[in-house]
Amino acid sequence: MPRVALVTYDPHPEPSKDADLPVLVAALREAGAEADAVFWDDGDVDWAGYDLAVIRSTWDYTWRAGEFVAWAERCGKVTRLANPAQVVRWNTDKRYLGELAEAGVPVVPTRYLAPGDPADLPADHEYVVKPTSGAGARYAARYTPDQHDSAVRQLERMHAEGLTAMVQPYMRAIDAGGERALQFFGGRLLHASRKRAVLAPGTAFDATKVAHPGLEPWTPTPAERAVAERALAAVPDAPELLYARVDLVDGEDGQPRVMELELVEPNLFLFLHPESVRPVAEAVLAAARR
Repeated sequence: MPRVALVTYDPHPEPSKDADLPVLVAALREAGAEADAVFWDDGDVDWAGYDLAVIRSTWDYTWRAGEFVAWAERCGKVTRLANPAQVVRWNTDKRYLGELAEAGVPVVPTRYLAPGDPADLPADHEYVVKPTSGAGARYAARYTPDQHDSAVRQLERMHAEGLTAMVQPYMRAIDAGGERALQFFGGRLLHASRKRAVLAPGTAFDATKVAHPGLEPWTPTPAERAVAERALAAVPDAPELLYARVDLVDGEDGQPRVMELELVEPNLFLFLHPESVRPVAEAVLAAARR
């Protein structure tokens, strides 16, 4: 019987936000696996005792990115890790968007401001500032040019914490068309969803935000599928990915662009797509048996 670890985070003292985790554990057990939900930073876990460790909801890692990548590298040396440690290392730093752009993938235009860099911010259009290691809109905010001082204060706070900032134009089409997430699992398109814009005007960068407002099922267009597949094909030195989520928004030309490529711990939204539980469990089980 294959042993599978579904890797999550310790939410103590709050309840876990991963509603899909118990459903996936049950599905794997029903399919014939010995499945456990385990915390990535639990020092008592014997990772070598598992045939496969699947990163699922390690949703605290962005606060401890270096520690998390080190764990992934250790885990990957004693068992099969999905996705692999080299993918985790690459994808935890959103400077990968620059690499995708160089490979010809249409992405949201992005500049990077590291600690010590001057606060070179747009003066003629609305823009977004967020960290290169972040999730759930943590430390993200949108600004108009006349909010320069507020944006500078955010940069100062981020740089003081050793964070590199991303500066992107605010993609206005998201207000009408939303953000689409295409989920891939086992090398195939699994399902897709759409959510409304996350960043409301005037919301402070350090305020708590709703990460997936207005989430609903979505049927991706051929153009969206093509861009998502180009992005996945451009991931460097990557073996087969067990899972991936490609987040897309429309550019000023109406064509989809990659906002984010989630290869570490993307929410699968199985609660929105219950028909996907079985194929996900089957793909995980097949990977554990290889």
